Amino acid sequence: MTIDFKHIPHPRVAARRLVGPPRSSDEHVGLNGRIGLTLTTVVGTMWCAYAFALLALLVLPQAAGGGLLALVQWLSQTFIQLVMLSVIMVGQNILSHTADKRSEMTYQDASATLHEAEQIQAHLKVQDEAMNVMLDKIARLEAALAAS
Repeated sequence: MTIDFKHIPHPRVAARRLVGPPRSSDEHVGLNGRIGLTLTTVVGTMWCAYAFALLALLVLPQAAGGGLLALVQWLSQTFIQLVMLSVIMVGQNILSHTADKRSEMTYQDASATLHEAEQIQAHLKVQDEAMNVMLDKIARLEAALAAS
């Protein structure tokens, strides 16, 4: 009797090692995608939020002179929309970077877990070989006892 186990790694293991974790920079974008990415990068800064706030504040005196309705419209349609657009994009960029870091850490953790599983497989193989040696000795002893 021998212990015989052959580990067959899943094909995804080799494929995953070649590819690595996905990154937004790896995405293929055409001309329109590059233009959109550039505009998003520029508008998604606090400097752009400050510029939009300054632009909106330039027309505040005219809005204030138009009465309460004009002032409310200026606040909701001009100031909040212009400024909050950039502020929200800044927040989304920060959240996106955090998600990318978390994704990278998860990938590294999965890679480490896979490595540990491979080490366990190697350890079990050594144990199987040692057990086979012991089983062979037992079989020889049993044969020797049966012969005597």
